[in-house]
Amino acid sequence: MINVSFLGLMSGISVLLKTTVIVVGIFEGSNHLEDNGALEGYNDKIMEIVNGYQSFDGKFAEVLPIIGLEKDFPVVVVIGLGKSEDFDENKALKVGGVIYSELNRMKVPDASIVINTDSNVSANIGYGALLRSFKFDKYFVEKKDKNSVYLNKLLLFSKSDPQEVTALFNDLKAEGESIFLARSFVSEPPNILYPETYAQMIYEELSKVGVTVEVFDEDYMKANQMMALLGVGQGSAKKSRLVVMKWNGGDESESPIAFVGKGVTFDTGGISLKPSKGMWDMKYDMAGSASVVGIMRTLAARKAKVNAVGVVGLVENSVDGNAQRPSDVVISMSGQTIEVLNTDAEGRLVLADALWYTQEMFTPKLMVDLATLTGAVVVALGNNQYAGLFSNDDSIANQLIVAGNESGEKLWRLPLDEAYDKLIDSSIADMQNISTKGYGADSITAAQFLQRFVNGVPWVHLDIAGMAWDYEGTEICPKGATGFGVRLLNRFVSKYYESH
Repeated sequence: MINVSFLGLMSGISVLLKTTVIVVGIFEGSNHLEDNGALEGYNDKIMEIVNGYQSFDGKFAEVLPIIGLEKDFPVVVVIGLGKSEDFDENKALKVGGVIYSELNRMKVPDASIVINTDSNVSANIGYGALLRSFKFDKYFVEKKDKNSVYLNKLLLFSKSDPQEVTALFNDLKAEGESIFLARSFVSEPPNILYPETYAQMIYEELSKVGVTVEVFDEDYMKANQMMALLGVGQGSAKKSRLVVMKWNGGDESESPIAFVGKGVTFDTGGISLKPSKGMWDMKYDMAGSASVVGIMRTLAARKAKVNAVGVVGLVENSVDGNAQRPSDVVISMSGQTIEVLNTDAEGRLVLADALWYTQEMFTPKLMVDLATLTGAVVVALGNNQYAGLFSNDDSIANQLIVAGNESGEKLWRLPLDEAYDKLIDSSIADMQNISTKGYGADSITAAQFLQRFVNGVPWVHLDIAGMAWDYEGTEICPKGATGFGVRLLNRFVSKYYESH
């Protein structure tokens, strides 16, 4: 992880000259650098060169390297900040990521960043660089050049008090470390990360930061009649697990916020077998559970003044002679019966028992579940744009949408309605796990299914199937697992539910 530190702008040019590269920002259409005088007599020289490039005008994320400004002077990288009126924390985050990518491409070991901003924006520039620095390269015998990390140190100069910026950054760093953990879990191959090993990894990692972790085996789940969850894993040699995480940072009389995650460590589809092409992506079908692990770690690492519980159901959906069959009927923990018509609609079966268990055991004030639940939500909302949101509570839904807009992890609300609910009625059981009417709306009927296991508790379902993995990468995330949901939920908790 890259080392990020902060200094005041008054530290002077002598400190800047000791680094390999100096990064300075400029707003679109501006005739001056955003350095607040830190570059002293060099500002005019840099602007003269910038103005000589007609193709560079400070548009967002444009990059212009300047070499040889003076003898022994560091390389200067000018980065476009876009329109000044649009520059906010999320833009700062992306700028930090772009800076990291450009400097690492240049193979420089260290750099100074001089962008005249307030403490929040300065901290987010550093945070963006940190988020973009994630690497999952543990299985390379020899590191390939494209996977190499060259940039190890960033020094940010801010007009704000460096101690204030550092304190803000440290909270962000705690969140970032948790996102890295979530990304790493999602990236692991399924022969390494499966229910038993995943549960142990969660226990080891979260115990370090003060989260109480309990791991429950199949006997415990059988005793609690969690047959919907257990049915999913019965065709696998890997034994299913239920993991409960608790963080008590608030008043002991306060009911907790609950986060519930789908943890299908590999999804073959079961007997309703998936096509072989693309099945390799199904290692990330546990991304919802990784996000729950990430938010629980974040709250503990920053000592959040809130009570929270995380519950994840961990299964492998595989095929053997004992695998669940299309048309099987299972009894859920709630006592409701489910006709399983498609074994590839398994995530909702895991969540059905996990949601009911969470309500019964912890009486939460609200529940948020996260799952890579349906391909249909990707058809509706696309990849890496919006996650689908379903809720029985308008107020909490709106809070999450605001938190999503502020964090850059955006949500789009989709409907729940009795007309859709009727589509999952079964002729031989209380319900079936898919609609067979041929009307589409598969993301909605999946959410309607989950709602049948919510018993009077404010609840939100986030379908993150299009958000868990980025096939191209973004300014703040390399290609691969995103850790989506951690930043969103951390903002949601801190803004609306944490004691300040």
